[in-house]
Amino acid sequence: MASVAAWQWFYAIHITRGWFPILCWTLVAIGLAVLVAAQAQRGRRRVLARQCVVAIVCGLVGGAAAWFVSDGIVLFGVELGWDVIVACAVGFLLLGFFVAAAVGTHGWRRVVAIVMVPLTLLATGVRVNAIYGEYQTIGSLVDYSPYPHISTLHVSLDTVSVDAWAKQVASGEVTPEKEGRLLSVDIPNPASKFRARKGLVWLPPAALAKRPPKLPVMVMLAGQPGSPTRFFTASDTIDDLTKYANEHDGLAPIVVSPDQNTASSRNSLCSDTTRWGKAETYLTRDVPDWIRANLPVSRDPADWTIGGFSQGGTCSTQLGPNHPELYGNVLAVDGEIAPTDGNVEQMVEGYFGGDRAAYERQVPVNALRAHAPSKQTMVLAAGEKDTTSVANIATIGDAAEQAGWTVVRIKVKDAGHDWRAVNEAFAVALPWLCDRMGLGVGDMSRHGSGTDERQREERRMQERAGIEVQQ
Repeated sequence: MASVAAWQWFYAIHITRGWFPILCWTLVAIGLAVLVAAQAQRGRRRVLARQCVVAIVCGLVGGAAAWFVSDGIVLFGVELGWDVIVACAVGFLLLGFFVAAAVGTHGWRRVVAIVMVPLTLLATGVRVNAIYGEYQTIGSLVDYSPYPHISTLHVSLDTVSVDAWAKQVASGEVTPEKEGRLLSVDIPNPASKFRARKGLVWLPPAALAKRPPKLPVMVMLAGQPGSPTRFFTASDTIDDLTKYANEHDGLAPIVVSPDQNTASSRNSLCSDTTRWGKAETYLTRDVPDWIRANLPVSRDPADWTIGGFSQGGTCSTQLGPNHPELYGNVLAVDGEIAPTDGNVEQMVEGYFGGDRAAYERQVPVNALRAHAPSKQTMVLAAGEKDTTSVANIATIGDAAEQAGWTVVRIKVKDAGHDWRAVNEAFAVALPWLCDRMGLGVGDMSRHGSGTDERQREERRMQERAGIEVQQ
């Protein structure tokens, strides 16, 4: 038991904030100070000067290389952002100094310099990860999932309406719990045979009652590389959902994060392909079928949202327009202009067996035009430093508006292609979407009443610090 507790403690260590990143950089700073002080004496100043020159050159070259990879050839499909470029430049500068010190010194100084090399790599990696927010804990590095299986909990399907639930809470007949539950799930794949990994589901307090209300659904997808666990562990989603539920009688959407890629290294394009299987069928038949059969949810598409970050955001802008019978709302953050894994010719051949039309169907603007007109809702968000994604939401948003959609565009200040953009956008969009899905001001809100409350919520979206909202 002690060893299990120790592993749990180890996996729970935060690597984006707290003592761990502080310790890494403190040790690097101490090592740097010791080596500089030890060589600042007479007779070694020229050696120290040469090491500093090497460090500066390495910093410039490393920063230039990071910029070239990011903005020059856009190797990863997105711009890394200046925060990452600067972090890489600093890391290369320090590495250059320590390597030069290891070569140009002897004895204990060489030992210190050699030890500083891997420590600097670690500290730089921690800093870059902190900018993106991709891995929050040591456990997330290995996709550690401590969440109990949904089979350990009885989830009732004997439901009431949202209005009836609100009246029961107001009368004291029902007292909702304070916290929701995050659970792992095995979503079967009878229609698609898609080899998905375990998913996660967050149940709000109201869903844990003996007679829960019929709740809206959010199907949220992490990026690639990533996993269903990543969507919750890399974001503030649960905190935002819990806050909303505590302010609304335990009501909040049920959030399901299924696996769309089968592995972190794969990109299914969220499509039915010859390479990785029928991801689209899984996400539009198997997943919704399992949700409706096992969770207390509304069956109205107006109460269903599909969304995600990065590749997950791209998927949502494909699947939402192509399946209006399922998803009335889309929430996409930092998504691409089209599903991408190589160039178009490579994808057409490698994924769709040479069928160009099958690929074009998955391009969001094409899907929007093919299913126009539509009364669906789309919330598109991007970090302002991710200029590619900002351009993408402009293009996709314009196409959605032309197709009849209600479109909200959010630009997150001081954020790039990272989880900060997700956190800020989700915190703003959640109450607005909940209102449209019948939780904020009652079931009638999406059918024409509750206009004043919706307008007030839209003004609150506009006023939120660090957010620029366009409608």
